[in-house]
Amino acid sequence: MTAFDPSKWPSMAKAIESEIESHDGREQKLLTSITNSPSYPSFKNNPTALLAAVDDFSLNEDFLISVGPHKAEVISKIVKEHKPRVAVELGGYLGYSAILFAQAMKEANGDTGLRFYSLELMPEFAAIASELIALAGLSDIVKVIVGSADASLKKLVDDGELKDIDLLFLDHDPPEELYTKDFKVVEGLGLLKKNGALVVADNVIRPGAPEYREFMRGKEGWESKGVKGLIWPGEIEDELEVSTFVGRSVTSA
Repeated sequence: MTAFDPSKWPSMAKAIESEIESHDGREQKLLTSITNSPSYPSFKNNPTALLAAVDDFSLNEDFLISVGPHKAEVISKIVKEHKPRVAVELGGYLGYSAILFAQAMKEANGDTGLRFYSLELMPEFAAIASELIALAGLSDIVKVIVGSADASLKKLVDDGELKDIDLLFLDHDPPEELYTKDFKVVEGLGLLKKNGALVVADNVIRPGAPEYREFMRGKEGWESKGVKGLIWPGEIEDELEVSTFVGRSVTSA
């Protein structure tokens, strides 16, 4: 792996220098860039083209804390191998991962009976995500929900809308404080019942979630491992923690 070259990745270099990676107006700037792009018509019902445009913005304008193209390849491979039909992400941000997962789920399963719940705390980010998801033509699969993860999950269960999760994606800040806590919420609600249920956690190296990794790797009935993925743009290494349920039905911890 080559060393990080600031001249090659100016948006990443700026983010590292300023220590600001989000919540400074770049999110609305992204939406404006997409909607004003001469290529806008080509983004309609075209998730691949839309995500490429988001990646281009992240490279050339302002770094975005989306998963980016390298991790997108890793995640798509995982989805196509495991073929989840119902998935939940905690930390939707601007909809990049929701679009990625929904498209990969369609390619793995076809169009019928798929559901992806994208839970996002910030209403302004959820609004941008909803607009981009609609542009990609995936609103029939993706439902964006605004609010805290625990309250949103409980309401989905109480309303009878969510009963089983094939895949849980953890991708919000701060990971060390939230990942274990939110996994236990999902587990306590009885949502991870199926053999082969999958939990994928991003950013377990950068910014890091060592206690979560230790928790999952020591948890009875689960097999857990790190899968390399690059922080993009740049050559900065990170990992996704991929945990598979291999035991009997999960009960609350």
